[in-house]
Amino acid sequence: MMTFLARMKVKADKVDDFVRLANQLTEKVHALEPETTKYEFFKLREEPLGYAVLEQFTSEEAEEAHRNTPHFRELAPDLIECIDGTYEREFLDPMD
Repeated sequence: MMTFLARMKVKADKVDDFVRLANQLTEKVHALEPETTKYEFFKLREEPLGYAVLEQFTSEEAEEAHRNTPHFRELAPDLIECIDGTYEREFLDPMD
């Protein structure tokens, strides 16, 4: 299992585009990627223009396959254009 939270800030004039693209990508991931067990975007409550995506895959190979899907390759560049700066990934491990 591979789980991470990616945090990002969105450009003020790109929020509507970001939300639209994030929703499109989420819909495609849920419909077409059975090895992706969780994929959900969130608005960060206490960070203006802050967003996050929680992603969970059955394996590292599944995460790599996700990045190589046609829908990711189509939507990700425009989604990234909405981000102000870069994003930060926080990898999460189960508490066994």
